[in-house]
Amino acid sequence: MRTSTRVPAVAVAGLLALTTLTACGGDSADGGNDKVKIMVGGLDKVIYLPAMLTERLGYFKDEGVSVQLLTEPAGVQAETALVSGDVQGTVGFYDHTLDLQVKGKNVESVVQFSQAPGEVEIVSEQAAGDLTSAKDFKGKKLGVTGLGSSTDFLTKYLAVSNGVKTSEFTPVAVGAGQTFVSALQQGSIQGGMTTDPTVATVLDKKLGKILIDMRTPEGSRQALGGLYPSSSLYMQTEWVDGHKETVQKLANAFVRTLKWMSTHSADEIAAKMPADYAQGGGRELYARAIESTLPMFTKDGVMPADGPATVERVLKAFNPNLKNAKVDLSRTYTTEFVKKAG
Repeated sequence: MRTSTRVPAVAVAGLLALTTLTACGGDSADGGNDKVKIMVGGLDKVIYLPAMLTERLGYFKDEGVSVQLLTEPAGVQAETALVSGDVQGTVGFYDHTLDLQVKGKNVESVVQFSQAPGEVEIVSEQAAGDLTSAKDFKGKKLGVTGLGSSTDFLTKYLAVSNGVKTSEFTPVAVGAGQTFVSALQQGSIQGGMTTDPTVATVLDKKLGKILIDMRTPEGSRQALGGLYPSSSLYMQTEWVDGHKETVQKLANAFVRTLKWMSTHSADEIAAKMPADYAQGGGRELYARAIESTLPMFTKDGVMPADGPATVERVLKAFNPNLKNAKVDLSRTYTTEFVKKAG
C-alpha cells in the first residue's frame, strides 16, 4: 500500500503574477473538490501541448472539472509550485518524481503524455565547427530552461555518457522561446537544449543546427538508450488518494485529448491552439513544429513499460542524490486512472 508525506505549504515567489487561464468556469457540485490548479512548465511549449489543447477542445468542461492553467518558464519552477501546495497538479517531466522521492516527497505521474523527451540539443551556427557531438561539451556554455530542470538533467547525462564531467561545462538558465533565441544569437551560449516551437524558430532563422534530436522514440533510444517518458500530469500522492474522482475526470479529459491528437494532423492541432503560441513564426511554422514533435506522444496516457527504468538509469549517471539511493519506481507513477479512461 502506498504511503505519502504531507508537504508543508510555502509561498512561491511570483506565483500570483503568473499568467492564468481558466479552462472551465463555474463552481463544481461537490463543494469545490473539482476545482484544480495546474502549473505547466511552459504552456506554449509543444511538449506540453495537451494541457492547453484539452481546454481548447472543451474536454475539461465535458468532465465537469474546473481547471485553472498557470505557466512557469521551466519545469523545476512548476515542480516548486506543486510541492509547496500552491497548485494541485503539474504538467512537467516525469523525471522530477524520482528526484523528489529521494528528497522525501511522494509525487506520481497520473497521465503520461509522452514516451520521449521531445528535446533537441541545438548548436549555434558560430560554434558548429567546434561543437559536433556531446563529446565537445567541455568548456562550453550550454543553455537550459532552468538549473535543476529536465533540460539540465538531460544535458548532464549527455555530457557524462560521452566522457565529459558536469564540472567541465557551464549550464546557463536561458528559458525558452525568445530568451533562448536571443542567448544563441548573442553568443552567450554556444548551444542548448530546447523544444518546439523554439527549435523551429532557430532553424527558420538559420541561427543554429540540430546536434541531438530526441523528439521521437527512435531519437530517445539513440541518445538515452531507451524510451524516456517525459511530459506528464504529476501530482502529490496524498492529494491523488484523497481526490480520486477528480483525478479520474482529469485523466478522462487528457486521454481523450491524446487520442484526438493521434487521429488529427499537425495543421488541425495548430488551428486549435492560441495564435501567439507560434512565437512569432506564423501558423505554418508552428504546424511544422508540432509535426516534428508529435511522435513523442502516447495515445493512451499509459506509462511505457521500460520507461521508468531508463529515467532512473539516466538520472543516476550524474545526480549524486540519486546515485546510491533506492528508488521505488512503482510509487512514481500510476496507471489506475488512464486505464479506466477508456
